[in-house]
Amino acid sequence: MSVNKNALIRYQVLDRCFRNTGRMYFWEDLLEECNRALMDFDPNNEGIQRRQLFDDIRFMESEQGWSIPLGRIRHSRKVYYRYEDLSFSISNQPLNDSEAEQIKSALQIFSRFSGTPQFEWVNEMIPMLESKFGLIARKNEIISFESNVDLKGLNFLTSFFNAIVNERVLLIQYKDFRSSEPYEINFHPYYLKQFNNRWFAFGLNANNLIPSWNLALDRIESLSETNLKYKPSKTDWEEYFYDLVGVTHPEGVELQEVVLKFSSEVAPYVITKPIHPSQKHKNDPNGLEVKSKSFQILSWKD
Repeated sequence: MSVNKNALIRYQVLDRCFRNTGRMYFWEDLLEECNRALMDFDPNNEGIQRRQLFDDIRFMESEQGWSIPLGRIRHSRKVYYRYEDLSFSISNQPLNDSEAEQIKSALQIFSRFSGTPQFEWVNEMIPMLESKFGLIARKNEIISFESNVDLKGLNFLTSFFNAIVNERVLLIQYKDFRSSEPYEINFHPYYLKQFNNRWFAFGLNANNLIPSWNLALDRIESLSETNLKYKPSKTDWEEYFYDLVGVTHPEGVELQEVVLKFSSEVAPYVITKPIHPSQKHKNDPNGLEVKSKSFQILSWKD
């Protein structure tokens, strides 16, 4: 079965439904959830019919799919669907052959942009994906990327990404460093940012009506989608972070011009790895002077 964008949306929806222990999903419910997600993605999408739904389920159960451990549980005269192993998710499974071929095809397209201005990130992304997904034959690892394999919360990254794309409100159990017990937050997610090998989600904290609240993913205990109405963001997040090093943007703080001076021995490192995008530099007899017109060094919060 060919796996296109609409099919991937349906598989993700079904996977989420099969893992949900708070509701019984009969085939009619699964069909409704899939069609809602498809129309949220594309208002002109006409959705799918019952036959396509069962074709999707059979593919997910097959070896060509993910061999999902799907149970069919009788309730009165009907049957609802739920994973027999509730820890299972297609997001946690190795790539199947179909997915690997699609990624290879996508990488071939991306490789055409290698070296093009504004696409410098392609040079880093292609070897990373080939290495991480095992798309190249090799005897030993040949490349290493900076990461923290012990970092908590990475399993929530996909959930946040999907919630932002599909405009879903999340109910989050959160425990910051100062709290002895976790507490609940109704959260409208808008933006994801990585800083110092940690991931942060930014959005509206509906409990205190702060539209730029940030949550560290490694402090999240659990999350689930709600039926609350999503409130879109009015913030230009690229502009929001332009003046920052870090993730916290305190209100009422004025931008400062910062001038840093480096010795001639250190200067080459600073030039090749700028501290901030607005950075300007000039050489003088005693070394290097770096100036930024809008620069803040800020720590993060939970």
